[in-house]
Amino acid sequence: MRPEPQIEDPERIMIREALAFGKALYDRRTALGLSVAELAERADMTEDDVECIEEGGTAPTVALLRRLAAALNADVRLTSGHDLGSVWFEPHAA
Repeated sequence: MRPEPQIEDPERIMIREALAFGKALYDRRTALGLSVAELAERADMTEDDVECIEEGGTAPTVALLRRLAAALNADVRLTSGHDLGSVWFEPHAA
C-alpha cells in the first residue's frame, strides 16, 4: 500500500519562502560588506523594512525581488523548493 502524498500547508510554505528570502538577502548584503542602512538607502527602503525581510517577516514578491536585486547588483535565482537555499542573489558578471 502506497502512502498518500501529503499536501503541504500553504502557510508553512509561505513561512519557509520568507525565511529563504531573508537569508538570501542577508547573505548577499554581508558579502558586499553593506550595512542594513546602506542597503536600505540603495533600495529606497527603511532600515526596519530590510531588517524585517532578513528576519523572515516579509513574503517575497516579484517587485520586491527586482528592487533588491538592483540594489545588490545581482540577479535573483530561484529553485522549485521552498527551503533555505531555494532563493539567492547571484552577482552580475564583472
